[in-house]
Amino acid sequence: MPENGKHHRFRTSSLTRGIIAVTTGGAALALPVIGATSAFAAPAPTAAVEKAATSTAASGKGIAAQKSESTSYSVILGDTLAKIAREHSVNGGWKALYEDNQKAVGGNPDLIHPGLKLTIGAKADSKPEKAESKASTTSDRAEKGADRADRSERTNTSLAAEGAPAAEAAPAAESVSYTNDLDGWIKESLAVMAEHGIPGTYEGIHRNIIRESAGDPQAINNWDINAINGVPSKGLLQVIDPTFQAYHVPGTSMDSYDPVANITAACNYAADKYGSIDNVFGAY
Repeated sequence: MPENGKHHRFRTSSLTRGIIAVTTGGAALALPVIGATSAFAAPAPTAAVEKAATSTAASGKGIAAQKSESTSYSVILGDTLAKIAREHSVNGGWKALYEDNQKAVGGNPDLIHPGLKLTIGAKADSKPEKAESKASTTSDRAEKGADRADRSERTNTSLAAEGAPAAEAAPAAESVSYTNDLDGWIKESLAVMAEHGIPGTYEGIHRNIIRESAGDPQAINNWDINAINGVPSKGLLQVIDPTFQAYHVPGTSMDSYDPVANITAACNYAADKYGSIDNVFGAY
């Protein structure tokens, strides 16, 4: 209850006070504003505001750095470089994935084993930062180009002084020869498959050949349902003619008994139906 007595009226100041919010880089600072007969400029942002802006910018750079990081992938049974490249949308497909991991994979891109660690996006180019101005960018490029030209001139001059040719032609690619046996047929087929992005490994092909034909390229099945229907299974991987013709790979023989043509067509069929010849462990 209020106490009875005199009530004193306090003099109201002619100055009115308000609050405004100054924001810089997401940080807010409340500043008093004095209203009077004359206007006063708002004070400059304090060190706390500048610190908040700097922190926000640093955070943005951290996020950008995380996006450019590569990822590690562990190969599982049935994997091929082509399959992994498709599933992870690798720019450049299986060839780019192989180039980035050639040291780990080795000389044959088809020989990848479960447990092998692959790096995806190892050489992905991060987006360049925005140039301050077109003029400075053009100037930098011109300067770098002049520097390269200068280095090239010095190198060529030095080589000429030593009596060495300024540039040598790249050596011609050596042709690869394969032995005319099961080992050579499989290796040649793997080379053709790599050119066409067909998955499969030496082990998977060899295992199925031994089961289907025991390694005889002239093998033929004259007793099963296919033979009864007039389309006997032929060759190393026992392919019927309709399947051979449907999955024949350009660049190989049209003879279904040809070892390389037979293997390649069969692997192309297996890739379409089972993902890879490596996934076939019985009649297919």
